[in-house]
Amino acid sequence: MVLMTRREGLGLALGGAASLIAGGPGFAADGKTADKAASLLTRAIPGTGERLPVIGLGSSATFSQVARSEETTALRDVLTTMVANGGTVFDTAPSYGASEEVAGRIAQDAGISDKLFWATKVNVAGRGGKADPDEARAQIEQSFLRIGKPKIDLIQVHNVGDPPAQLAILKALKAAGRVRYIGITSTFEEQYPTLLSVMRNEPIDFIGVDYAVDNRDAEATILPLAAARKIGVLVYAPFGRTRLFRRIGDRPLPDWAAEIDAKTWAQVLLKWIIGHSAVTVVTPATSQAKNMLDNLGGGIGRVPDEALRQRIGRFIDALPQAS
Repeated sequence: MVLMTRREGLGLALGGAASLIAGGPGFAADGKTADKAASLLTRAIPGTGERLPVIGLGSSATFSQVARSEETTALRDVLTTMVANGGTVFDTAPSYGASEEVAGRIAQDAGISDKLFWATKVNVAGRGGKADPDEARAQIEQSFLRIGKPKIDLIQVHNVGDPPAQLAILKALKAAGRVRYIGITSTFEEQYPTLLSVMRNEPIDFIGVDYAVDNRDAEATILPLAAARKIGVLVYAPFGRTRLFRRIGDRPLPDWAAEIDAKTWAQVLLKWIIGHSAVTVVTPATSQAKNMLDNLGGGIGRVPDEALRQRIGRFIDALPQAS
């Protein structure tokens, strides 16, 4: 076994990315850009066939924390690194602090706004679970201003906030040609019944859901239903925030990682998710360009078949819980 953690081995993982796919271009040695876009795997949006790179970028967690600071150069590096290396999907939300506003400004200043697949959200439902339609529309219009585009790729109802009221607004925006795709999200198990009901009864294009090798609840009903209903799936929290890295610690990368061209634990964890055919895009959040490159490496080369996915699951299940 060779010891490879997220902090170590990034040069090997990314500098050697070209070897993962025969003839495919790789990441540049400077760790930020490439001569050509990386050969990321793509998946089709089930309802239309439009293809998206399987690795994107989320903007909660550390991205959101940095967005609240005065120095946002690191976020510019993350976004431009993703685009330079073949990524397009950027997932954000008005509730992620300054993430949406700062990312919109960075993307416009860097000239990459039109190269991004913008996925944002709406949720103004209060404690009573009811959303004021006028307030929801105002939040959406604010997102248009922040992103700076006349058409947003995807808007989803965030955490199943009053779906009847807010989905009605999104359906109208889609019919008017202002939004390309609509959907709904949840990262809370107690909300799954509502999520499933919307999936069964509404004409949505996407869902967003939490899913990781140690958080497999979505496999029981959500992912099979998404496949059956031809609904795209964005995966959130693929590392369990930081839980999985803390659980794995400095353990060596097992020999079987080579079977899926994984050079780091982050790539193993991402490839395990991509190995599920219902998943469209995984959107790990980060505020560091080196981690963005590491994550993109999880979308290059082979992915595990079901037998290896089960083996990886057993390996993680046998580890002590993170403290």
